[in-house]
Amino acid sequence: MHNNLPAFFLFIDNYDEQYIRNLDKKIAIIYRNYSIKHQSKLILKIKKTCKKDARKFFLSNNLKLAVNLSLDGVYLPSFNQNLNTNGVSKRKKFLIIGSAHTVQEIKIKEQQGANTIFIAPLFKTKKNKKFLNTIKFNLLALTTTRKIIALGGITVKNLNRLRVTKSFGFAGISYFKDNNKIKL
Repeated sequence: MHNNLPAFFLFIDNYDEQYIRNLDKKIAIIYRNYSIKHQSKLILKIKKTCKKDARKFFLSNNLKLAVNLSLDGVYLPSFNQNLNTNGVSKRKKFLIIGSAHTVQEIKIKEQQGANTIFIAPLFKTKKNKKFLNTIKFNLLALTTTRKIIALGGITVKNLNRLRVTKSFGFAGISYFKDNNKIKL
């Protein structure tokens, strides 16, 4: 198993070199933009910026492109249930990470070879009023031996509540827009 799994992840949908460079060095980047076709040139720019800070970089939902561009790994969202990831997960240093909302989705991520599983949403978010809370989150986390990342609704106000979860770390968007340093 990989010893260098990141514990903190930021989802981005555009490229802003200064923003990325100002982030805490422990934060990995996941490029996720479903409204445009993945552009290799843009992804390589993000990769180069991440490499300057020895930051891990993942591409969302495009395994083939992530492999072809020699990225650190791929992020498979919960709706991606394609089990054809054999061979890729055996490559050295290439990580498969993915998100899940249910036990069934967790099992699919395991079959896909995910090293780390994001369980979401932990807390209430603007776009999703239905959330797990810490008890349901922990019950889902107990169904796997993979490292768990908390996702959804994480703010400075509820950061302390993460300590009672079985999460290895957390991921988000808005938390990092307001805080470029991790305060755990």
